[in-house]
Amino acid sequence: MRTTVKFNSNGTKCVAWFYQPDGKGPFPIIVMAHGLAATKEMRFDEYAEHFSEAGYACLVFDYRYFGESDGEPRQLLDIKQQHQDWIAAIEYALQLPQVDAKKLVLWGSSLSGGHVLQVASLEPRVAVVIAQVPHLSGPASSRLNSFSKLIALSLHGSYDVARSMLGLTPHYVRSNAEPDQLALMNAPGESVGYLNLIPEGYSFDHRVSARFALDVTFYSPIRVLPKLPMPFLIQVGKNDLTTPAKPAIDACTKVPNATLKQYDTGHFQPYVEPMFSIIIKDQLEFLKAKIRLGISEKIGIRKENVTEKKLKYTIRRKILWQIKK
Repeated sequence: MRTTVKFNSNGTKCVAWFYQPDGKGPFPIIVMAHGLAATKEMRFDEYAEHFSEAGYACLVFDYRYFGESDGEPRQLLDIKQQHQDWIAAIEYALQLPQVDAKKLVLWGSSLSGGHVLQVASLEPRVAVVIAQVPHLSGPASSRLNSFSKLIALSLHGSYDVARSMLGLTPHYVRSNAEPDQLALMNAPGESVGYLNLIPEGYSFDHRVSARFALDVTFYSPIRVLPKLPMPFLIQVGKNDLTTPAKPAIDACTKVPNATLKQYDTGHFQPYVEPMFSIIIKDQLEFLKAKIRLGISEKIGIRKENVTEKKLKYTIRRKILWQIKK
C-alpha cells in the first residue's frame, strides 16, 4: 500500500511515498532518494514495490527544490542540504509506528549512492546501506570528461556562485544531453538512458544550478568507507561512463564489511529491464542476509500481544524447553 506523506527539512516541506507491506509490523524500513536532478517518479516506484512485496517498508522522497517537494529556487542542488534532507527523512521514518527503528536501511543510486554512504558515516542508527552505481570519487568522475567540458562547467558554476552572492536567481546547466552539447552528464548513450527513466507524460525539469559542477568535483564519499561500521552493498557497472567502477573496486577490497557486485552494464541500465531484475535480486538477497529476524520472531512469539516483561519470560521458557528437548 502506498500513501503520499510529507515531512519537514530545515523548515521546508519534502514530499515522499510511504510503502507499507501487507501484514502486521513493525517492518524494516528502507529510506530512498534519487540521483542527480531525478525525482521519485523515475522508476523508484518499481524498486519500492519489490521491496514492499518482500516485507520491507519504504520511504521514497524528493529533495528540497525538486519534484513535488517545496523550496525556492527550484532545481537548486546543494550537497550539504541534500544530506540534511536525508537526516530529516530518517527522523520521520523512524517515528512511524509501523517501522522497526533497529532495522534502518539507506538506499541510494548514482549521486544518492554517494549520499547514503556519507550519511551512514554520521548516523549510528543505520543498519545496512545499499549503493547502486554510486558516485564515490569527484576526481575520478571528472577525469571521464574532456578538458574543454571541465573548463566550461567551471565557468558556468563560477557565474552561478557570483549570482547567488548578489542575491540573484540561479544560473542553470542541463543535467543531461548528447555528447556534442554541454551538460553534467553527456557521455555517449547516457542521455538516452536517463530519458528512459522518465514516465510518459511526466513533466521533467532538466535544469540544475550550475554551482553544483564545482561542488561535485571535490565530493568523494569513498573516503568514509573504512569508517562505516555497518554492512554495505556497492553495485558497479564495468561500462559506467558517469560514475566509474574502479574506485569502488579498489576500495572495497580493503573494507571487510563491504560487499561488491560488478556487472557488465552502464550507468542507467540497472534501472530498467533486463538488468533491473538482476540488480534488484542481488539487493533483496543482501537484505535477507543482513536484516535478520529478532529472537522473538524466530521462535514464534507475537510481540504485540504480550508485555515486555512477559515476553522476556516466555522467550526464556521456550529457549529452555528447546534445550531440554
